[in-house]
Amino acid sequence: MLETLPRLEQTVFPPLTREGVDTLQVNLGYRCNQQCLHCHVNAGPKREENMQAETVDTVLAYLAAADITTLDLTGGAPEMNPHFRRLVRTARARGVHVMDRCNLTILEEPGHEDLAEFLAAQGVEVVASLPCYSEANVDGQRGKGVFAASIRGLQRLNALGYGQGDSGLRLSLVYNPGGAFLPPAQAALEADYKRRLDEDFGIHFDQLLTLANMPIQRFGSSLISKGQFDDYMALLQGAHSEANLATVMCRNLLSVDWRGYVFDCDFNQMLGLPLQQGGKARSHLSELMGVDLRGAPIVVRGHCYGCTAGQGSSCGGALA
Repeated sequence: MLETLPRLEQTVFPPLTREGVDTLQVNLGYRCNQQCLHCHVNAGPKREENMQAETVDTVLAYLAAADITTLDLTGGAPEMNPHFRRLVRTARARGVHVMDRCNLTILEEPGHEDLAEFLAAQGVEVVASLPCYSEANVDGQRGKGVFAASIRGLQRLNALGYGQGDSGLRLSLVYNPGGAFLPPAQAALEADYKRRLDEDFGIHFDQLLTLANMPIQRFGSSLISKGQFDDYMALLQGAHSEANLATVMCRNLLSVDWRGYVFDCDFNQMLGLPLQQGGKARSHLSELMGVDLRGAPIVVRGHCYGCTAGQGSSCGGALA
């Protein structure tokens, strides 16, 4: 589903180069127990793409060979990959910080009943999707019953020590807009989230990350069908801040797809825009062992304005 790409190629974005690689973001597959309207991965229960054991071994070999400090696991629902726990255990044993981008409802899925306890035992940072503190808004975007299940998941994580400040178990929540508009200021929205979730449910967390919706895949198709694509692109480009170019995630992150092929970011992965290295059409992670990527050009297109608009937006939240 790449129908937004021709329009994105028509929009010029400032050139970028790499500073290095300290974060490896690995997409373990597109299978997910949810099917959200905003999903830039187009994930869902019927997707069959899944990283195999040999590719997981390549990821572990790269962690051992490179100076990677953070392993960022995503999907789909990354926990649905049968090699998820082995990857987490091995990375943590090597002192690598592991982040699990968790949709919270997976904690109640059959076969994952002990997942929360596993994450806590391994000291994994949980980055949990919760696009609003309102049941109507969350269920409207993610499906009926998702909000209630998410609240139960957060309460369970809190009971294990997550989000308690000095516990060492970091819990971050992720907000994304419910439509074709930019997220509000991260600090102010975080304060609202903390107040409402504490008052209504006794839930605590460490930080809120605000992400802009990317005009690609499922959300991009929705924009096109509603005749909103050009207006949304104009919104992103008009809100571009040059200051955000210095801290966009692609300067220090590599994105790896379920087959082991490498991209500058997760969004480029979804658009089929591979890392440019050594004149190859695409590079596999196994080919990058010992390769210094500092100074390498980053592949940019019009969707990149989604990371630099307003306060900025990346997998780590606001940039400004």
